[in-house]
Amino acid sequence: MSQSLHGAQAPAADGAATTQYLIVGLGREEYGMDILAVREIRGWTPVTRIPQAPSYVLGVLNLRGAIVPVLDLRLRFGLPREEYTATTVTVIVTVAGRLFGVVVDAVSDVMDVAGNAVRPVPDMGTTVDTEYLKGLTSVAERMVLLLDVDKLLQPQDAQMLEAALPAASDVKAVA
Repeated sequence: MSQSLHGAQAPAADGAATTQYLIVGLGREEYGMDILAVREIRGWTPVTRIPQAPSYVLGVLNLRGAIVPVLDLRLRFGLPREEYTATTVTVIVTVAGRLFGVVVDAVSDVMDVAGNAVRPVPDMGTTVDTEYLKGLTSVAERMVLLLDVDKLLQPQDAQMLEAALPAASDVKAVA
């Protein structure tokens, strides 16, 4: 299952700009990714592990000749690891011209969000890390957390992965 997506910002009926978000699920929580960052959605496939990568970086996959780091969003957010199922997908996103994959439990839909409907993330103190969130919005009784995909893969992680990639050819793919 591979699907290309293209979206755009458009004015809402009231004149406020809207942004399209791909809605993904982690357990019972829903997160939105700016559709302009999403390149494609792929069914889960095993990846090649990278030695000494952070625990949330599962490894890399070969995407039509490009080596793409893949991270598990559950592990990135400090949630427990779950078994990958038929609904588990890898969302390929572009950040600063670089492709990387984000493994999520499921993809549900694409949602238009008016700029004035985005609320700031409440201050949770130092116990909850909200650096990956741009804001939140509610749609018909659903609360959707809007991700800042630029912050999911830290620059030092990207540099470490690039340095480790030559070693990746010796490592077996794992599920």
